[in-house]
Parts: sequence; C-alpha cells; structure tokens
Amino acid sequence: MTAITKAESGQRQVSVRLILIGAAVLLSIGMGIRQSLGLFLTPMTRDLGIAAADFTLAIAMQNIVWGLSQAPVGALADRFGLRVTLIAGAAIYVVGLAIMALAGGVAALLVSGAFIGIALSCTASSLAMTATARAVSEERRSKTLGIVSAAGSLGTLLVPLATQGLLAHEPWQIGALFFLVLALVMLPAGFWAGGADYMPGRGAGRTSMGEMLGQAMRHRPFLVMSGAYFVCGLNLVFLTTHLPTYLAICGQDPMLSAEALAVIGGMNCIGSLAAGWLGARYPKHILLGLLYILRACVFTAYFIMPPTPASTLVFAAAMGMLWLSVAPLVSGLVAEMFGTRYMATLLGISFVMHQIGSSLGAWGGGLIFTAYGSYDRAWQIGVLIGFGAGVVQILAGGPAQRPDRIGAPRLAT
Repeated sequence: MTAITKAESGQRQVSVRLILIGAAVLLSIGMGIRQSLGLFLTPMTRDLGIAAADFTLAIAMQNIVWGLSQAPVGALADRFGLRVTLIAGAAIYVVGLAIMALAGGVAALLVSGAFIGIALSCTASSLAMTATARAVSEERRSKTLGIVSAAGSLGTLLVPLATQGLLAHEPWQIGALFFLVLALVMLPAGFWAGGADYMPGRGAGRTSMGEMLGQAMRHRPFLVMSGAYFVCGLNLVFLTTHLPTYLAICGQDPMLSAEALAVIGGMNCIGSLAAGWLGARYPKHILLGLLYILRACVFTAYFIMPPTPASTLVFAAAMGMLWLSVAPLVSGLVAEMFGTRYMATLLGISFVMHQIGSSLGAWGGGLIFTAYGSYDRAWQIGVLIGFGAGVVQILAGGPAQRPDRIGAPRLAT
C-alpha cells in the first residue's frame, strides 16, 4: 500500500467517524428535547392560563408538521445534499425554541411547534439514519444503525433529568433557554454528519425518484411497515406527553416522570444495540411486529394498576428497551427494500404515518383527559391497536427484499 493510499484510507476513516458522531449528536439532542417537552405541560398551562388540550394541540402541531414535512425535506436532502439540510434544520430548531421561550399564549406555542416540527424533519431520525446508512457497507449497516441509535439515546437519558431539575427551581422559560443552547450544538453536528454526501456510491443507480416512488407505493411490505409505524408514533408520543400529568394526578412525585423518561433513555441504548444486532441475523419485519406486540403487553401490565415509583421505573425500563429500537429496524428495512440512494425520501414517506399517530397520541390523549378526567380510555385504545399493528406487521410485512431492488452498490469498508 502506498503512502497516498494509506493517507486516503486514514482520511476516510476519520470522515466516517465524524459522520457517525454527528448523526449520534443530532439524534441525542433532537430526540432528547422532543421527548422532554411533556415536562412543560403543568408549568406552562398554569403560568399561561391555558388548558391541557391547548398545550397538547401545540405538541400535535409539532408532530404533524414534522410528519408532513419529512418527505419533502428528505427529497431535498437527496437532491441537494444532507449537509445543507441538517445545518438549516439546526438553525430552525433554535428559532422554534426561542419562540417557545417567549410564548405568551396558545398562538405562539403553535408557531413554535411548527418550527420545531420542521427542524425535527431536518435533523432527527430519518436524516441521521440516512447519513449513517450511507457511511458504511451493507454488511455493517444494521449493527452501525443500532450503535448510532444507542449513542443517540443518551439525550433521552440526560435531557429529561436536567430539564426537570431546572423546572423544579426555575421558571419554565429557563428550561426553554436550556433547550435553545443545546440546539446550538446541533449546528456543527449537522456539518459533520453531512459528510455522508461525499461517500462513495451516493449517486449510483439509474432509477429516477419518480420511478422509485411508484415502485414503493406498489410494494406491500413498505406500505404495511408505514401503516404499522402509525401505532408506534401514537403510543410513544402519548406516553412522553401525558406520563407527567398521569403521575401527578395519581399523587406521585413530579421528579418521578423525569426519572422514568431518563430510564427510558438509558434502556434505549441497550434496546437499539440489541435491535441492530438482531436485525443483522433475523427478518426485520418479524422483529418489528414483535416489538409492537411487546409494547402493548407492557402498556397493559402498567396501566391496569395504580402506579407506584417501583412499577413506573420497571415500566420505563421495559418501554426503553422497545423504544428507539424501532429506528434501526425501520431504517434497515428501507435500505434492504430500495438501497440508500433515495432513503431519506422513503423514510420521510413512511414517517408521515408515524407522525399522524404521534399527533393523535398527543392531542387525543389531551382531549380524552379533558373530557373524562382520566387516561383509561386512551391507554385501552393504544393497547388494542398496538396488538393489531404487531400482528399485521408479522403476517403481511415481509419479505423486505425485492427482485428489482433499487440502490447504490456496496461501499468499500
């Protein structure tokens, strides 16, 4: 090997490392902030004089804008590059959080939610996972997606604890400013992750985006996966938005909800690593279906009895194992079906269904609580559709591989 070849090899290794670090930082901060927004429900509704349904409407706005903008943003990233999209998204995140910190009523919260939704479509799981998938070879992809998802889970462990600690002693505006500072860190992370634009094979393949979309819309496993993703969004955002209020009305310490979200984040690391490892060995559509069914079982076991600190933390640990573990499986499925050339666009399309479910989970949970003064009906609905989604995903969601697969050639390692 010549000196030039060695230098090029070393430079590429550094580039891949920076891409993966950048993707993990984007996931960690973006999802950590998003998962902690429910902690603001009680202090903001009390201070601004608004109803719980008003606050959750803003969360629903964020999620629906995130979902609706994800596919167009993915297409822009596939067309113009990940780097510019990721950096722009981080900047929009900062603006959205600044509006939240200055909010004086429902209108400002809705605007903030819209900005944060667009920012998440530019920075969170879909584009971060696309950057990760493009940075490594097909043989290493599932494990690497799991590793980056696990590293990205650190934010969901640390941000809720730090946020609740601030909210316990400071006005909620200080918590929003804390989020804003975290979002500034996403700017250099977006630059690093955007290095995936320059990896070999990015532009390979002859299929146009229009042809790819047509094939995807006729591909049953992709449609089933996207439909089941709806339930994933509904259950998870219902939990992150309403768990603090549920624990409060059950007389639990306010810090317990932050501790539960942190435990979820910590167990996310283990669950994501396990999903990446298992996804390299077993059919991903079956693993996905089992995840949805197990979530429904965990929901049932927790909500049939009044919560205690011990049961809440056990519930959080179990849910954490089944939380972001979906991300490497869904991303890996899309890459198996269609390759990585238009991966950002396809993940965006499937994510629309996820975010419709997220919006219903946030807003619908608020409406049910406002109407009945209880979350019983909400979790019952979540359990039923969780079981249904898991069964359909297993029976009709595979095989993922297509004979006419679209995609880039394998990358050198």
